[in-house]
Amino acid sequence: MHIEELREHCLSVKGSSESFPFTKFARGAENILAFKIMEKMFAYVDIYPSDGRFLIWMKCDPCCSAQLCKQYDGIVISPRSPDGKWIGVELESDVPDTQVRELILRSAEEVVKGLSRKKQEEYRRLLSHTSEG
Repeated sequence: MHIEELREHCLSVKGSSESFPFTKFARGAENILAFKIMEKMFAYVDIYPSDGRFLIWMKCDPCCSAQLCKQYDGIVISPRSPDGKWIGVELESDVPDTQVRELILRSAEEVVKGLSRKKQEEYRRLLSHTSEG
C-alpha cells in the first residue's frame, strides 16, 4: 500500500479528519500526520520517514496485538505502549493491504469504544446524518 492509498483509506472512515497535531513539539514532529475521530487519534504516520519506510501506528485491541506480531514481520507493538494498545504496521511489508485496511477500521472502532457515552451518541448521529445526505 502506498502512502496516498493509506491516507485515502484513513479519510474514508466515517467522521474522520486529518491534522498535524505535533508541530509545536520535538523537531521532526511536524511531519506526523494524524487521523482522528471525534478529536481522538486512531492512527498516525510520519510522512517523511528518515529510513524511507512508512510505518502507520494505530490503536489495537491488546488481545490481538501479540498474535498479529507473530503472524507478520511488518507489525510491531509500539515501544511507547508496551501493553499492546498501539501497533505499528510497515507499509509494503508482508502485511497484505487488505489486512492494513481492516486494522485501520478496527483502530477507529477502538477509539469509538473508548469515547464517553455522550460522544458515542454524537458520533452515531453524525454517521446517520452523513449516510442520509
